[in-house]
Amino acid sequence: MSAIVLSLIQMPSSAEWVDAFPVILSLVIIEGLLSVDNALAIAAMASHLPEPQRRRALQWGIIGAYGFRGLAMAFAAQIAGNVWLKICGASYLLYLMCTHFGSSECESDGSERTEGNQRSFFATIVAIEVMDLSLSVDNVVAAVAMSPKLWVICTGVFIAILALRFVAGACIRLIEIFPVLEHAAFLLIGYVGFILVVELLGQTHGGFGIIPFDTAVSSLQKFSGIALLLGVSLSYSRVPSLRITLKPAIKVAQFPMRIIARIPAGLLNAAQFLIRMIARWFKNS
Repeated sequence: MSAIVLSLIQMPSSAEWVDAFPVILSLVIIEGLLSVDNALAIAAMASHLPEPQRRRALQWGIIGAYGFRGLAMAFAAQIAGNVWLKICGASYLLYLMCTHFGSSECESDGSERTEGNQRSFFATIVAIEVMDLSLSVDNVVAAVAMSPKLWVICTGVFIAILALRFVAGACIRLIEIFPVLEHAAFLLIGYVGFILVVELLGQTHGGFGIIPFDTAVSSLQKFSGIALLLGVSLSYSRVPSLRITLKPAIKVAQFPMRIIARIPAGLLNAAQFLIRMIARWFKNS
């Protein structure tokens, strides 16, 4: 926490602001879209509850979203300063993209959204808070992937908090016009996760040095990639010829994503099988 306070006290220079502007603008886009996904997911998970309980679940969901994002800011320095935490975070962002595009049939028009299970009120609250915690981690890791500077990371997390309050409504209206933006949000977090992996495999920011040269990606290059992905996503949803052209490549890409998305469930099933076998062995011995 002291590192964060010190970073905020030492105000960046005008040159640093200019250099960081593309990153901050990129974070506005990513956090705005993720805040919509957070808000819509909370509403979907609470939709099966009676009206009074639904309102309370929504309130707890928003409170949890604010609280966990504030808590995540406290750990920003630890994530930014630890190579292994950053590689784990980057892998997590890539995994999130794979689970979104690979765990179920993901329609290109964005019309399908998985509704919450018929949980009790308490179980619904727990599920919402776990999701809030997960998305708060996403915010910090995405900010770390965009810049190693602590003040930029804190700005990104602060933007995430503001996005929940002010940007979500505007982004929801945009998603109603362009449903593909909901999927573009996960494409973007996968993109920043990939950038972070590439930088850490090289000799950038104390990386692993597996790639024998500097793999740093500039702020402008990161923003250009995000703008390009958004442009292609919007064109894909509106231009039939582009959709026909890209659909085979998307189908091919979804295959490894489905495999990656099922890895945790497969590991859990293997662990449960091993535990049952050990228990059976002790019982028969």
